[in-house]
Amino acid sequence: MASFTHPRTARPHLRTVSITGVGSYVPERVLTNADLTRMVETTDEWITSRTGIRERRIAADGETTADLATAAACRALENAGLTAMDLDLIIVATITPDMLFPSTACLVQNRLGATRAAAFDIEAACSGFVYALDIAAHFVASHTYDTILVIGAEKMSSVIDWTDRNTCVLFGDGAGAAVLQNRPSAHGLLTTCLGSDGAKAGLLEQPAGGSACPATAESVAARLHYLRMDGKETFKNAVNAMVTAATEALARCQLGIERIRCIIPHQANQRIMAAVAERLGATPEQVFSNVDRYGNTSAASVAIALDEAVRGGRIGRGDLVLLVVFGAGLTWGAAIIEW
Repeated sequence: MASFTHPRTARPHLRTVSITGVGSYVPERVLTNADLTRMVETTDEWITSRTGIRERRIAADGETTADLATAAACRALENAGLTAMDLDLIIVATITPDMLFPSTACLVQNRLGATRAAAFDIEAACSGFVYALDIAAHFVASHTYDTILVIGAEKMSSVIDWTDRNTCVLFGDGAGAAVLQNRPSAHGLLTTCLGSDGAKAGLLEQPAGGSACPATAESVAARLHYLRMDGKETFKNAVNAMVTAATEALARCQLGIERIRCIIPHQANQRIMAAVAERLGATPEQVFSNVDRYGNTSAASVAIALDEAVRGGRIGRGDLVLLVVFGAGLTWGAAIIEW
């Protein structure tokens, strides 16, 4: 028996919650740093040295967040050996929904044919997948639902100002999904730690399009419907928040960082990930990174990375995995999973 504390099952009536299937999808189109040098004043060396990003995926014309999410969902269901009719609930984490309403989750539910499933979206920016895991885990643990599909999906290219060299080099499109169920023989999701600081909401935002600044000709002309970010402050807050969340999660389970087989941080910036790993005392070999190929895919980031880590053999049955994220809001979180 593994020697760690399981906070989630301290109350005997709760079930353990495991990820029983994962899947991801990224669009076919690749946008390289060289391509970006023809769009804005930048260089491959400038982008790579500051972010670690070499290329990112961009959705095709007409390809929506729901399309990306559905493709990832199908792969996760196949990996879990399930069909859409097995699903009780679908949760989609996204900041780039197909439209303000109805939810992207409802669009995915229809495309999958998951007619038994309830569906809703959550919005916690780049932290969204871990937030959604926590919500789903409580439904499964409490016996409310047996099988839940959690998806992080983003078409970030739809909210990027392609004339702003400080932000357009960072983001990409994609989706990742996970199926959550009770697996009696496994500990599964051990703990999640979530946090937020709304006082710093202005560091990373899309100013227009909501009730505070509805769409007008003036808001469009002012480019207020695109993402805006204070890069330096976001970097500093990201490192501090991710370290805090990961440290709290480890403490709850009475684990040292050396016990973690695979650390999957939000894939925003290679320097942020390296700084977080160093402050946690982790080795480079523990940290999984695919930011060089996909850039920052927001809520899809750790979901895509988790799928790739599993398929690549970096994670096996019984391994301990740490997910740690940070996003607009500000929001942050960490989750520890026994695979």
